[in-house]
Amino acid sequence: MRNLKIYISYRGTAYHGWQRQDNNITVQEIVEGVMSRIMNAPVTVHGCSRTDAGVHARRFCFSTIVDNAIPCTGLVRAMNAMLPGDIAVLSCEDMPGDFHARFSAKGKEYVYVVNTAPVRDVFAGDLMLHYPYRLDEERLDRAAKLFVGTHDFAAFCKAESVKLHKTTVRTIYDYSVQRNGHTVTFTVSGDGFLHNMVRITVGTLIYINEGKRTEEDIERSLTTGVREYAGITIPAHGLYLNRVFYPEEGEI
Repeated sequence: MRNLKIYISYRGTAYHGWQRQDNNITVQEIVEGVMSRIMNAPVTVHGCSRTDAGVHARRFCFSTIVDNAIPCTGLVRAMNAMLPGDIAVLSCEDMPGDFHARFSAKGKEYVYVVNTAPVRDVFAGDLMLHYPYRLDEERLDRAAKLFVGTHDFAAFCKAESVKLHKTTVRTIYDYSVQRNGHTVTFTVSGDGFLHNMVRITVGTLIYINEGKRTEEDIERSLTTGVREYAGITIPAHGLYLNRVFYPEEGEI
């Protein structure tokens, strides 16, 4: 038996997220189907995270136990030959038996991409949020730093999902807002994220840009847990799981 660590990237537009579901097509379902055909046996994979419908991933990790001697290089080639064009296998590696893509992870980094050009990009409409207004990235970068540290993020997730977590306390390692031409990128890393947490923090920063919220509202949200102090949940299609941190890779 082998424990494999596999990195993939995917464009989430056509999928209802990563996690397997009964009535919707997901990335996990597609990956498991391809691997099962290659291995000629049922394969179950364990993802590093769940992603919502329409969310993308640049470097998503999953692990799986297989009883097959196919070399990793051969598996990568075979999977890429069989997967649809919006999913690609980046690498494969044999790992110790106790490695698990989700439980071994020490953190994740997400990126949210906003296009501020006056005219929308018709070729990338499902890859970034079109926001044809001025964004003060320097002010928003300063405001984003208020999220850094260990806080209760109950105000920054779906209300019903609060009950699903043992705790809504998370630690944010870094949060930055940077501009490159018309593209403004929000990058946040932390030890874990609640459902819609990144999308709500970005929505809060955009509300600050519009004068609908203030930096003090971020502090009130973190202190009180009151959702109304935070901003909107912005659309999923600008969000990317950028990378996952594991101790053996030396990034955390």
